[in-house]
Amino acid sequence: MKNQNTIELVRQWGIDKGITGRHGKATEQGQLTKLIEEVNELLQARIDDNHEEKIDAIGDITVVLILLSEIIGCSFEECLDTAYKVISNRTGKMVGGIFVKDQ
Repeated sequence: MKNQNTIELVRQWGIDKGITGRHGKATEQGQLTKLIEEVNELLQARIDDNHEEKIDAIGDITVVLILLSEIIGCSFEECLDTAYKVISNRTGKMVGGIFVKDQ
C-alpha cells in the first residue's frame, strides 16, 4: 500500500501547488509538454548511463501522468487498469529489444 499512499501524496501535492483540483491552472497541453520534457530527461540519463537520473526521470514521468489523469477526469489507477486489461492477453514477440504485438 506504500505506492497507493504515494499516489495520494502526489495528488495532494498537485492540489497544493495549484496544478490540479478546483483551483488548478494546469492544462492538458501543458502537462503533455511537461511529459515530453521528462521523457527527454530520461533519454539523456540513458545516454549518460546515469542510473540515479533514470530513477528520478521515471518518477517525474509518473508524477506528470498522475496529474494529467486528474486533469482529464479519471484516476491514474483507472488508466493503468485499462491499459493492463488491453495488454494482459496480448500476444507478440521481442524484436530488437522491443515487444511487437501481433496484428
